[in-house]
Amino acid sequence: MDRAPHPRTTRLRRNVTRLTCAFAATALGATALVALGGGTASGATSGAATAAAANLAQNPGFESGLSGWTCSAASGTTVASPVHSGSAALKATPAGSDNARCAQTVAVKPNSSYTLSAWVQGSYVYLGASGTGTTDVSTWTPSATGWQQLSTGFTTGANTTSVTVYTHGWYGQPAYYADDISLAGPGGDPGDPVPGAPSGLKTGAVTSSSIDLSWSPVTGATGYNVYRDGSKVQSVGGTSATVTGLAPSTSYQFQVTATNAAGESPRSAAVTGTTSAGGGGGGGTVPKHAVTGYWQNFNNGAAVQKLREVQDQYDIIAVAFADATGTPGAVDFTLDPAVGYGSEQQFKDDIKAKQAAGKSVVISIGGQNGTVSINDSTSANNFANSVYALMREYGFNGVDIDLENGLNATYMTQALRSLSAKAGSGLVITMAPQTIDMQSTSNAYFQTALNIKDILTVVNMQYYNSGSMLGCDGKVYSQGSVDFLTALACIQLEGGLSPSQVGLGLPASTRGAGSGYVSPTVVNNALDCLARGTNCGSFTPSRTYPGLRGAMTWSTNWDATAGNAWSNAVGPKVHGLP
Repeated sequence: MDRAPHPRTTRLRRNVTRLTCAFAATALGATALVALGGGTASGATSGAATAAAANLAQNPGFESGLSGWTCSAASGTTVASPVHSGSAALKATPAGSDNARCAQTVAVKPNSSYTLSAWVQGSYVYLGASGTGTTDVSTWTPSATGWQQLSTGFTTGANTTSVTVYTHGWYGQPAYYADDISLAGPGGDPGDPVPGAPSGLKTGAVTSSSIDLSWSPVTGATGYNVYRDGSKVQSVGGTSATVTGLAPSTSYQFQVTATNAAGESPRSAAVTGTTSAGGGGGGGTVPKHAVTGYWQNFNNGAAVQKLREVQDQYDIIAVAFADATGTPGAVDFTLDPAVGYGSEQQFKDDIKAKQAAGKSVVISIGGQNGTVSINDSTSANNFANSVYALMREYGFNGVDIDLENGLNATYMTQALRSLSAKAGSGLVITMAPQTIDMQSTSNAYFQTALNIKDILTVVNMQYYNSGSMLGCDGKVYSQGSVDFLTALACIQLEGGLSPSQVGLGLPASTRGAGSGYVSPTVVNNALDCLARGTNCGSFTPSRTYPGLRGAMTWSTNWDATAGNAWSNAVGPKVHGLP
């Protein structure tokens, strides 16, 4: 394989440059709007000419209370002051892991352009649209002490007949206000009226991490939304759903709504379901506290290693990388002659030897050439089948998801669950998202992690090549510090992942990434802060997470190049966590 130097650096740089500039502007107090979550802050995008400029949003000024709007975790209300116009405005208050998302579904026309705007007030207020059929968009302001207008736009897909517009705040921030929300563009055909609320909601089979739900069909409904403890967690086409990613021996409250092109019904009566007892997240037989390292199947200037030479401190070794094939969703693996194996059998023997020593070896999907797209059921099945074939051929314990070209949460979830059904309970699933991918539970990577929580081993987010990012306290932190590691890890820890499913991903040396390298001492201080509440910087988590899984590095090769300084320091710290 022809790999450019620093593949993880190269493949991130275009996106990282844009994000770094955006967050740097935020840190300097700039008022320019930026896009998050793959959206683009702009006016109306190109596409079919807008047939009308009428406001399609129902109750856009909240003069009729919250009619037409649904707010997560009962976070929204209306107030008489402050208002931008009229007699009322929305006030929504984030609490805990809820970001106070208020939304409504609006009928639209396919292949049409729309402009979305709102007047907002408060810190870290977001405006966006999802389900556009093309690129979902969002925009935000870090601080609006008075009324400030946010605006963005999108073009609907060829089969899109409705979109969801929303506002939300940010974790740890005070209440925000919104008023005069406008979605301008051609109105869709609402067809039947908004359906009524579903009835007959009941729980069915339960496990330690999932609960089955069912309800009676609603006349005129084309789909249903499932809410857990006030937050929307699923959209389904039928009258049943399985809610996954739950904690053992825990009670949850569920409601459902019915939807069609005209909008979303009121919520059903609530029911309570309780999961059975059991362990935390699934994901193989790795140690309670584990170190993950990427092994390079190419030569880019780092020390060339055979698997047998990978340092003993590594508990999970991610072979980087599998490559896309001509079949949508499918991947394959070719051993690079540059790493010095005389045969594939020697490589397979090294995998067996590592496993005999108690290590897990997984195949990583991604990398510089990792443009694997899983966006429908066919490609999801192709992915699961091809990864399982590699597991059988080489003996891999599982798979690492390291896609920086974006992923579809629905079909990646389907793919990984299909793989789990084939491979069984010993399957190891790791993920290595960028920091931007885990800023909110609404992001596809975060959604995927929560969707497969019962079979997920660990998420080792990349705390490098990133620039500045928001912590769980709503403050902006720059990479390269203890606070950057702890405040961003807090988002995952408080956003629904088990501590055993959270690891800190850092480069092994200054040559391993374009930016974000920190000394092993900083990594160890962050581990102490999260697990023990000691050696913190200015940010101190509200509680400790002694079950924290551990740490990851790019790569074992760069670690070897630097005399194994990273693994020799961080390995014992991870393995000595409580």
